[in-house]
Amino acid sequence: MRYPQGDGRTAERWGFRKHICRQVAELFALGHDSVAVAGQLRVSARPVQRWHQAWEHDGTPALESKGPASGTKVSEALFEVLEPELAKRPVAHDWPDQTWTLARFKTLIGRRFHKSMTLSAIAQMLPRHGFSHQVPARRATERDEQAVTG
Repeated sequence: MRYPQGDGRTAERWGFRKHICRQVAELFALGHDSVAVAGQLRVSARPVQRWHQAWEHDGTPALESKGPASGTKVSEALFEVLEPELAKRPVAHDWPDQTWTLARFKTLIGRRFHKSMTLSAIAQMLPRHGFSHQVPARRATERDEQAVTG
């Protein structure tokens, strides 16, 4: 899973990550092999092998995090444009009821920005902007279908 801004790490976790990078570089400089480093750091051997190759090629800076692999498709500036559209409620966008669904978010983003996003990406993006999903605990026993759809 990719994380939002800053790769999802707190300042404390970033410090811990930098400490691990320095530790790995020191162990490689002392001549430890990948299996020994993996055992000492309690990680699997394959990532340590990749770290070792990167360290041999570019030194300690190669071990530092480069951040998330990609940015979000809907940037902060674009989301500021999208937010008033969401505040208008779904009926203003010609949907028959007042329910925002992921498919409706996807359609609105496509209409407004001419971008296509997966439902999963939208589901991950919304909590970063203060939205949450709400699921009713149970279906109403005396439900008026016409009132719900109208």
